[in-house]
Amino acid sequence: MLRSRIIPCLLMQDGGLVKTRQFGDPRYVGDPLNAVKIFNEKEVDELCFLDIDATVKGHTPDLELLRHLAVQSRMPLCYGGGIRDAKTAAAIVGLGFEKISVSAAALERPQLVREMSEAVGAQSVVVTLDIRKNKLFAGETVYSHNGTKKHKVPLLEFCQTVESLGAGEIGINHIDRDGMMQGYDLDLARRLRAAVSCPITLSGGAGTVGHMQDLIDAVGIVGAAAGSMFVFKGEYRAVLINYDRPARLN
Repeated sequence: MLRSRIIPCLLMQDGGLVKTRQFGDPRYVGDPLNAVKIFNEKEVDELCFLDIDATVKGHTPDLELLRHLAVQSRMPLCYGGGIRDAKTAAAIVGLGFEKISVSAAALERPQLVREMSEAVGAQSVVVTLDIRKNKLFAGETVYSHNGTKKHKVPLLEFCQTVESLGAGEIGINHIDRDGMMQGYDLDLARRLRAAVSCPITLSGGAGTVGHMQDLIDAVGIVGAAAGSMFVFKGEYRAVLINYDRPARLN
């Protein structure tokens, strides 16, 4: 039975963890292996690691680091960054990751989603799209490469396309809300939920468990992902890995 998931989303850069605001100003927040050990104790629903340099700099995934993370983890893991073919996706799943997240490569060649789905199973393929609100007309613009490359694809139609190609989950990361901790874009969440039938995950904006509950109340079963909320504490954003969740979940 499906249920809502609360997902810490951790950004990797040069082997460490960082946190950004609107995809800029990365701040070092710790070591990925240590984070896994802490979140193990907190019985997290799922943990997502995204290498924010891999696609931009043309790096392949660091399989040795991912192997260590998988060995340490007692929770489902998702990884994204630098995955460009089904062989790499299968290698990462083979290490013990339940899901792989693909973005730029799927935008450039949607057929890759089908190839990955056939290689590792649809349930393991997440298509994650970074978006900004379009300032000239209603709707959203899709980006990749850490928000530097714009793609002229209709967001919801593309989500429907990749679902038909075998994506088992679709994630939306709202660049404008990244690190701002002011709540999710609930209107976008509702429109995404109406457009596709597969599981969805929203990221960008969560600052309190109330924001997560608002998302769950708005769309039902959903993945509520967050970064700042789980690594910063207090007015001065002191680094402290923590985990909180709504009292009631679908």
